[in-house]
Amino acid sequence: MTEDEHAPCLWLDDLIVGQEFLSDTHALDAGQIIDFAKKFDPQPFHLDPEAAQKTFFKGLAASGWHTMAITMRLVVESVPFAQGIIGASGDISWPRATRPDDVLRVQSRIEEIKPSRSRPDRGMVLVHCVTMNQRNEVLQELRTKLLAFRKG
Repeated sequence: MTEDEHAPCLWLDDLIVGQEFLSDTHALDAGQIIDFAKKFDPQPFHLDPEAAQKTFFKGLAASGWHTMAITMRLVVESVPFAQGIIGASGDISWPRATRPDDVLRVQSRIEEIKPSRSRPDRGMVLVHCVTMNQRNEVLQELRTKLLAFRKG
């Protein structure tokens, strides 16, 4: 898809503190959790439902990085920053494990906007992204500084 086929692109000057964005959903199943873990986080509680029963998680749990990867896709699709989502830093927490059959969605909120003093074509935007499941349980919280550009 081209930029014109998406929601309107937002430039730095279009953004407002308090502005919120809600993503579509992503349904997760055990197969996705195991496939991701085989490639990127091969630990028993991500790979084997039986072995996972004997761990801290007491059952199969998605890697936090898998939850983050899904979050990234949902943010890219729901927060229409012109020139894309370009991260500069972030603080992440996983208060609850993501499980098979969870349906993830992300609510993103702009908390701060700081135009650059040295580069007038851009600024930094602090965005709080909360990833929840179908029961509105918070699975992940991310506060991230994103680069945003002025239209020009």
